[in-house]
Amino acid sequence: MISVKKHPVRFILLFYLVCFVFRAIEYIFIRTDESVIGEAFIHKLIGIVLLAVALRAVHYKWSDIGFRKEQAARGICLGLLFGGIVYAIAYVSEIILQFSAGNSPSLQFFATSYSAQGNQVMQAGGLFVFICIVGNIINVIMEEGVFRGLFVKLTEEKYSFMKVCLLSSLLFGVWHIAQPVRNVLDGVQSPMGALMLGLMLVGTSMLGGIQYVLMYKMTGALWAGMAAHFVNNAIVNLLHVVTASGIDEMQTVRITIAQALSFIVVLILFLIRRKAGAIAPK
Repeated sequence: MISVKKHPVRFILLFYLVCFVFRAIEYIFIRTDESVIGEAFIHKLIGIVLLAVALRAVHYKWSDIGFRKEQAARGICLGLLFGGIVYAIAYVSEIILQFSAGNSPSLQFFATSYSAQGNQVMQAGGLFVFICIVGNIINVIMEEGVFRGLFVKLTEEKYSFMKVCLLSSLLFGVWHIAQPVRNVLDGVQSPMGALMLGLMLVGTSMLGGIQYVLMYKMTGALWAGMAAHFVNNAIVNLLHVVTASGIDEMQTVRITIAQALSFIVVLILFLIRRKAGAIAPK
């Protein structure tokens, strides 16, 4: 434990590498997200198990990394409300854009597997909606527990908050390159196209990671960021804008609006609270 606390980045990079290997195996070989399940969840479950092992190794409790029971209900409600409002604005904006383009958009509810190149596999049954929700819950428990919980906790005592935030968010951004790499291996995208997609995914995921770290810092727990993260992922899989010419044609615009708006709001709130002395300046 002493060695880990003296050199937390080494431990974090090793832990990250192990998790990423399992992620790569599922994305490249098992491909659960391309099945009727529509969600790559196996490596997330393994990640939760590895997180539990890591917590025992460094003598942390789940509450030490942000899973505080007494703040759960309030934090979850706050995150769901915030995510819901942000995406309501994004969906309204997209619908207005569709109407201005001469289309007649409608909102429809069904489950799909999200891809940066377009949603895959439409499923209208309640079972598939349930699987989508459960898969996204597993996803946010693992990713928030690891990237905002364990990684931040291990590094915050040794490094400045800015460095902690950037390290966690950079790793979270790189976490999302698995899909572009698979696209190249499958021959469905050129290396240059995959590079551009990868840069986009890393950049947007980094901004999301920074946002969730700030929410963790402001609330003192993972719940609000976890709930907002869940809304960000699940709503893309479940609520769709449909026109005569296709489904979710402006999905990228919608997600960009939602993520940019949520990032700006969280950043402003963080700066206001820090200036007021509600957040330590470290």
